Amino acid sequence: MSALLWLLVGLPLGAGALLALAGSRGNRSAPAAGVAVAVATLGAAVAAAVARPSASAPLFAGVRAGLAVDGLSAVMVLVVAAVTAAVLTFAVGESGRDENRSRFFGLMLVFAGAMLVTVTATTLPLLLMAWEIMGATSWALIGYRWRQPRRARAADVAFLTTRTADLGLYLAAGAALAGGAGTLDLGALPDAASPWLHLVTAGIVTAALGKSAQLPFSFWLSRAMEGPSPVSALLHSATMVAAGAYLVLRLHPLLAATGWAGPLVAWTGALTALALGVVAVAQQDLKQLLAASTSSQIGFMVLAAGSGGVAAGTTQLVAHAATKSGLFLAAGAWLAALGTKSLPALRGAARRHRLVGIAFTAGALTLAGLPPLSLWAAKDEVLAVARAESAAWYAVGLAAAAVAAVYSAKALWFVTRPLPEDPEAGYDTERRGTRRVARTAPAPLLALTGAAAVLGVLALPGPASWLKHLAGAPGEPSPKPWELGLSTGVVLAAAALAWWGAPHSVPAPRAAVRWAQDWLHLERVADAVLVRPVLRLARALAAFDDRVVDGAVRQTARGGLALARLAGRADDRVADGAVRRTARGGLVLARLAGRVDDGAVDGAVRALVLGARALGRLARRPQTGLLHQYYAQAAVGFAVLVLILLLVR
Repeated sequence: MSALLWLLVGLPLGAGALLALAGSRGNRSAPAAGVAVAVATLGAAVAAAVARPSASAPLFAGVRAGLAVDGLSAVMVLVVAAVTAAVLTFAVGESGRDENRSRFFGLMLVFAGAMLVTVTATTLPLLLMAWEIMGATSWALIGYRWRQPRRARAADVAFLTTRTADLGLYLAAGAALAGGAGTLDLGALPDAASPWLHLVTAGIVTAALGKSAQLPFSFWLSRAMEGPSPVSALLHSATMVAAGAYLVLRLHPLLAATGWAGPLVAWTGALTALALGVVAVAQQDLKQLLAASTSSQIGFMVLAAGSGGVAAGTTQLVAHAATKSGLFLAAGAWLAALGTKSLPALRGAARRHRLVGIAFTAGALTLAGLPPLSLWAAKDEVLAVARAESAAWYAVGLAAAAVAAVYSAKALWFVTRPLPEDPEAGYDTERRGTRRVARTAPAPLLALTGAAAVLGVLALPGPASWLKHLAGAPGEPSPKPWELGLSTGVVLAAAALAWWGAPHSVPAPRAAVRWAQDWLHLERVADAVLVRPVLRLARALAAFDDRVVDGAVRQTARGGLALARLAGRADDRVADGAVRRTARGGLVLARLAGRVDDGAVDGAVRALVLGARALGRLARRPQTGLLHQYYAQAAVGFAVLVLILLLVR
């Protein structure tokens, strides 16, 4: 059984690494190989979900690397593998022949493999390693077209923001060891002693919220939209942003053990669902709208985790993964065909490319939460759990559901309008469009949006009960009939209002509109509060290094040279005077003294000068200005110091 689990994670990681390293030589075979590996991984995921294998191997002293497919991870491996296979099938016709397709498909497989390790890891060190691989490959994929500076900068912003939050995992690991959870098993984290338990929880929550683009980290997802559409469909539907939600769902016992973490997570999810929904309404770019809606929809999962709804959050995660990946792929198909993702320019796009239009319509209606589609049922499951804990959470979540109907109806209104008289005038704003949809696009599009529509069966009494037992939460509350009726009425009213108001400009202060369009100015706040102070500190330290540290080294070298010259002059005066006086006593003695002077005294002086120069050169070498070299030098110095202490004792 363990061989099946190693195959599940090793196949995409190994094949992806080989493709990524093959370079342009593998461009011709990379798409077919990537899809074949993804399909094989899906087969392994199905087998693993049925067999529920586990595996373990020694990692460090007293710490093992554990993998297991249990109830929650069984659902996740199926979702990750299925979405990966669909997205890579779509990407065969999306990636250009002049691009490094081997690297692209390789990185996508490595990323998917890291996500599979993340959802099956049972120990914190292994989860942290996979988390790091996800972060690195996401940076490479978002900045895949790195020759365009704005895309490279966007990848840097996304990477640095999530990496800042990821430091929480290191804090959690250190605190868990200090608190007595020596094995670092995820199930043992709630047993850490106080106050280390609170540090473990704070680290986990910070890493999860950052990865899932929740407030205040949401802005990185806006920048991530610079990546290719298949990257957005994979990273921002079922994998990267879902990883944070999965983590807090998985570690709900840890949240409950502290008392404060559950309410904090629930409020963060509820407010993100509402605030980023408003951001989505304000967007005029289709991918930006979908990105903001991703943060909003993930907020429902985080709300469920904070309020104890593990099964409800899982239902929301599965339904959202299928829905959002299909919508991103549809946006990518239009971007490739028409060369634009601006909503006003996409008027009539659903009529011009009907298969894509059908898929987008089904996905948008699902995203709006209209009955009987999957996200309608999933959101009601989340809202039922939230209402059982707090009426305030329920009210905010219901308002966020109404906003979701508004931004979904807005996107659908634009793409279903009749074609304008001159549609070509709005095309090719991003790149030159092909005016056709790739042959590989319709099948994965229709499969994903079809799944998004029918996954609502998970909220029916029978499947819902099965999923609750699978997630280990059989006692979760289910929505009452009046809750279903209320949410349906709210969503239908909001969608109708948005559809009617789409051609009209809704009166709103310009400052508020700009605030929402700029993602609540979150990046500006982060820049002012964190980035600029850090850069100022770095400049001050660099100036201190240049003027004080390097200055001291240079002055030491100059002092050595001056001392050497002074010693040489003194030697000339004293030794030569002695030679003249000795010469009066005898020519032989003078010659002997001269030889001593030339060979010994002057030689010693020259050696002193050369030594001072050599020391100066050696002292200047470590002053490179490279932080990692200073770190390495400090580490070596500490190692030598420890060695000396051990030898002396």
